[in-house]
Amino acid sequence: MTGLEARQRWLDWLARERRASPHTLAAYGADLADFLGFLTRHQGAEPDLGAIAALRPADIRAFLAERATRDKVGNATRARQLAALRGFLRFLARHHGIEPLALAGLRGPRVVPPAPRPLTAEQAREVAGSVGSVEHTPLQAARDTALFTLLYGCGLRISEALGLDIRDAPRAGQGLKVRGKGNKERIVPVLPAVAQAVAAYVALRGNPPPEAPLFTGARGGRLDPAVAQKALRDYRRLAGLPENATPHALRHSFATHLLGAGGDLRSIQELLGHASLSTTQRYTTVDAVRLLETWQKAHPRAE
Repeated sequence: MTGLEARQRWLDWLARERRASPHTLAAYGADLADFLGFLTRHQGAEPDLGAIAALRPADIRAFLAERATRDKVGNATRARQLAALRGFLRFLARHHGIEPLALAGLRGPRVVPPAPRPLTAEQAREVAGSVGSVEHTPLQAARDTALFTLLYGCGLRISEALGLDIRDAPRAGQGLKVRGKGNKERIVPVLPAVAQAVAAYVALRGNPPPEAPLFTGARGGRLDPAVAQKALRDYRRLAGLPENATPHALRHSFATHLLGAGGDLRSIQELLGHASLSTTQRYTTVDAVRLLETWQKAHPRAE
């Protein structure tokens, strides 16, 4: 079996067994193709299963060093590529009996996640309420208002929101079922403002079938994320909002504003659909004044 054939089997397994997203499959597939190309150049032939089994940590370090020096990729990209190689070699070990000796003692480059940049509460409300003003038709205006109100009101990723169908339309007083990363489901509460904005948009659609996409593009298909991102980009330039006013910033804002208002970190973790609490801590920032007030009220020696 060639390296390329092994790569395809691993990607098929990720899609079938792990339900990896198309973005993950594309990224890991490209990462592994880069590594196999590196081995082909340095070994003079396309690697087969035997050549992969003979790899040592020095081979992977050489690949990562080349990516850093020749291709100028950053730590985050190299860390992801190392994660892809780990997954690939462990897959071969489990399914084809190869000892993953190349992984012994390997440590990835240190990656410091950037601090999230949320909007202020006023900016987030302005985006949700006024972003539709840049559209040319009432339907598109109502769509964008509903979409960005949903992102801020429920803390969704844009992919989660655009994956909803008419049958999933949020309703006040009912939990919204969201399918997130890793195909995991969670239930988030729905604010009346969110339900009203979505209902107003759906009403303009007439009577779409339950299986139709909730958010559609100009041709009736599921709305492309790039179109939604452009709508917000156009609006923020007209409104003088900062460059960090993006769809994902509304998710940051949702978490940050809840935490700043006294929300419990564990509850916010559940609402965001994070697997670990440390991820939630990276997504949220704490107002230093609020933190000091909490300490003053709660600590027995604060007085």
